Amino acid sequence: MNLFDVYPLMDVTIARGKGCTVWDSEGQEYLDLYGGHAVVSVGHCHPHYVEAMTRQLQTLGFYSNSVQNPLQREFARRLGKACGYEDYQLFLVNSGAEANENALKLASFHTGRTRILSLEKAFHGRTSLAVEATANPKIIAPVNANGHVTYLPINDIEPWKTELEKGDVCACIVECIQGVGGIRLVEADFLQQLQQLCRDNGTVLICDEIQCGYGRSGKFFAHQHLGIRPDMITVAKGICNGFPMSAVLISPEFKPVYGQLGTTFGGNHLACAGAIAVLDIIEGEHLVENAAQVGEYLMEALRNANLPHVVEVRGRGLMIGIELDIPYKEPRQRLVKEQHCFTGCSGTNVLRLLPPLCLTKQEADQFVSKLKAVLQ
Repeated sequence: MNLFDVYPLMDVTIARGKGCTVWDSEGQEYLDLYGGHAVVSVGHCHPHYVEAMTRQLQTLGFYSNSVQNPLQREFARRLGKACGYEDYQLFLVNSGAEANENALKLASFHTGRTRILSLEKAFHGRTSLAVEATANPKIIAPVNANGHVTYLPINDIEPWKTELEKGDVCACIVECIQGVGGIRLVEADFLQQLQQLCRDNGTVLICDEIQCGYGRSGKFFAHQHLGIRPDMITVAKGICNGFPMSAVLISPEFKPVYGQLGTTFGGNHLACAGAIAVLDIIEGEHLVENAAQVGEYLMEALRNANLPHVVEVRGRGLMIGIELDIPYKEPRQRLVKEQHCFTGCSGTNVLRLLPPLCLTKQEADQFVSKLKAVLQ
């Protein structure tokens, strides 16, 4: 049997990792500014994470959500304290798309409405409602194109006001830093006005923090730079450092109804053990603060390097976009093949940096030198 070929793959097999470094099957070392697509939050193979996962697997790896799981309650308590949402409720699932899917469903159950507003260039996942809220017609199958979603411009409140005042919108879903959209930042004034419009019109505001959250922006959540408090927050990627896990943080005004939502694998014992270990490391090693400091250092270093072909460097914390005046494809390939460095990408001409939150200033300097070598 062959694999169903859905991704263009780099000609590299990663065999092991440590911190912000990975090694291929031939023993070649690479600097990882991609983090497995923002997933590796506390670094590859952190010993505390490995020990916690191993210990839990030796005890109990899985049982269904039909029984009590104290690890779920412990994780909810720890996450609430870490992010400042101790009064919110937590629903644990498995992937970013699943988190957004359930948040949008819950908003529709709560309001009785069917319309959704989403940003142009948004990406929210590949499941039914999540993919419909994603502004990319190439990945929306005919069965998912149900007309529920209207895409509106970033940082321009008037079109949002017009749509919300129709009174039929169940949810607005917003990435506070757009990832696939090219590291575009939502402005504070726009999001504050949007929150007020949602309150005035009985609409649920969802912040998709799947990529920009969990410390990556230099605060625990990217929306915390912008002075708002959403009704729901979706998280995934860095939540368990590579083990599949995601969650919806739900404000107290939402009351659960048995049978509306459910999950087989979500919040299993192994995932919760890993997620608690991730919080231990984030807090103990001050990785949110490190993301803020090293991210700012890296952006300034890139801006001051006078690199050819660089149009703009933008982002927050360790979520950084380098817009080029040429397609990203060749520089990105050369970074891998010649400089042994991984990055992400967006659109056609943006290199996207999503390293582990433990990136050091020395590693940031190494990346600037590597990028300079391929752009000269």
